Amino acid sequence: MKKNITRDDIANAINVDFGLSKKDCLDIVNDIIDCIILGLENNKIVKIHNFGTFKLKRKQSRLGRNPKTKEEVIIKDRNVITFKPSKGALSYLNNNIKNE
Repeated sequence: MKKNITRDDIANAINVDFGLSKKDCLDIVNDIIDCIILGLENNKIVKIHNFGTFKLKRKQSRLGRNPKTKEEVIIKDRNVITFKPSKGALSYLNNNIKNE
């Protein structure tokens, strides 16, 4: 079963490992996410050593199709965030995580 990881899950893990208060842990998680978003706004790229790179890209508008009704619609131009994991993170995942 797939499970999303929430900010609270990350804060709880920090709380267990470091013994900080839950509020402080949640503040740390929120600050990290805010730093990533701010970095994307300012620089369009955020690199986290031994983790990966977030990039902000602009997608142009295009013609799309509703698969159910086959109706054509214009998909507006928009920003998207891409993530490319570091070689170290990929290596760890490939060597230590079994496919389910």
